[in-house]
Amino acid sequence: MEGDAVSPFVEGSRPKPNTCFVYILTSFATLGGLLFGYDIGIVSGSMLLIQPYFQLTTFWQELIVSGTIIAAVVFALVAGVMADLVGRKKTIMSASVVFVLGSVVMGVASSKEVLLTGRIVVGVGVGLASVAVPVYVAEAAPRHIRGRLVTLNQLFITIGILISSIIAGGFSELQETGWRYMLALAGVFAIFQFIGFFFLPESPRWLLSKGRGELARTVLTHIRGGEDISIELADIRTSVTEASSSVTGGRPVILRVLSTPHVRKALMIGGGLSVFQQLCGINTVIYYSGTVLKMAGFPVKHAIWLVVVPNVVNFLATFIGLWLVERLGRRLLLIISVFGVIVSLATLAIGFQLSYVYSPRLNYTATASTFMAISDANSTKHHVCFQPFRTCEECIHHKVCGFCQSDTKEATCLPAKDERDSLIGPCNSTSSAVSGYTWAYSYCPNDYTWISVVGMTMFVLAFAPGLGPMPWTVNSEIYPLWARSTCNSITTATVWICNFIVSMTFLTFTELITKHGTFWMFSGVSVLGLIFICIFLPETKGKTLEEVEELFMSEQDKVHHEERRRTKYTD
Repeated sequence: MEGDAVSPFVEGSRPKPNTCFVYILTSFATLGGLLFGYDIGIVSGSMLLIQPYFQLTTFWQELIVSGTIIAAVVFALVAGVMADLVGRKKTIMSASVVFVLGSVVMGVASSKEVLLTGRIVVGVGVGLASVAVPVYVAEAAPRHIRGRLVTLNQLFITIGILISSIIAGGFSELQETGWRYMLALAGVFAIFQFIGFFFLPESPRWLLSKGRGELARTVLTHIRGGEDISIELADIRTSVTEASSSVTGGRPVILRVLSTPHVRKALMIGGGLSVFQQLCGINTVIYYSGTVLKMAGFPVKHAIWLVVVPNVVNFLATFIGLWLVERLGRRLLLIISVFGVIVSLATLAIGFQLSYVYSPRLNYTATASTFMAISDANSTKHHVCFQPFRTCEECIHHKVCGFCQSDTKEATCLPAKDERDSLIGPCNSTSSAVSGYTWAYSYCPNDYTWISVVGMTMFVLAFAPGLGPMPWTVNSEIYPLWARSTCNSITTATVWICNFIVSMTFLTFTELITKHGTFWMFSGVSVLGLIFICIFLPETKGKTLEEVEELFMSEQDKVHHEERRRTKYTD
């Protein structure tokens, strides 16, 4: 699978230097980001069709969204070991295969249990790719554009999210089968990546760690486009020697990480960035953007297309990050980004709070006797809809109820048949076409829906250039070679654990502390993240991976590290 036999990267060969090659390599690698983005994005639009198809409860909605994340947590940890044993390249190719299998299972799912299984299988691929891709790109990239190339992974994630929202809108008219096509199409991109990687080399750092020095030199020369690689190669050899000493010392890498002060400090910072990247609540916009817009007051047919707006902004704003990462640096870009996230989350919270305070008032209450007279609606679970509610929000808080309003503002709470009709009354399909009534299920029409769209757009505009890609970029840079895969596995698993917490509790939080309370909470967490970055994060711009390691060392450790490097150069 490594592909040496079918590629120009074999011992003794001398391929013609090509400065464009590193971009080709990065593009195929970051197709893993596109797959990741497509998978997390498509669930937002598809869930609007899956929920009524399988009659999912809140718990099952959260479980299907989070099934991918559960598997990603476990296999992010596995990916570190796998990337060290078999290589970064084979790990990425394995992720492609798993993506295809998971996509097929989701596309043919006949029950919510099978659908959950497919989501879990895809999560295996997400976990493997999310660790291996940034490491592979960072180890191959020249230092002066390393931040830009690693950030390309985030760009491809946003491309995947954008494609998913367009496809979701395109298939939204197919109420019964549209979600199947949405979920299955991820397999197409995975096939492209798998084929492309047959012709790409392994990471030169990994090759050196396995004693394949001649092939490592050939690959590095090709990637650098003919530049002098002697100093870089010497630095890599030093890192490899340290990695070998950790193995021969008989201690597991994780124990050496925890007992080495500067690596432990780097892991604390990298892990903290991963935590705040997720606990700002970004995946409420990615996973639940359609649901959030519906909560804000948009009908399903509009919400599923409006998802495209923040996703387009997310895609375009990532280019800002690509342009600024090597100009402003990682630290300043993160600070600006997190400040913007705080403001945008506050805007979202204010929008939902205004929608709640000024929710449409009810001025008519249907009677239970009328309801019970309908034979096909004889169910005690709908009795709650006949309570004397004051507002639309109080009515739709109960999932079996919906809001029915006439053009003359006569409004009542009625038992719901589905998203299109009430069980009884003027909003039933037999009368709604001629009576001038509007049926709103699980949302309330209001005058403040635009604030939610503005808030979501601001959120992704602030998140995409900095807080989105920079934690991945920093984590790919700050660890020594011997600890890189292990530490990236830990921080990536941290991403997925926090991702799981947010995705598995978001709908529940909106019910427990209200929608606006939930977004105020995310804004508060982001304030803590801003403080963390200002205090702990150093700048890594323009440094080799080996030089970055010294940023976390004591002065004495720096002296010893420099002596080892000089010894290698003279050797």
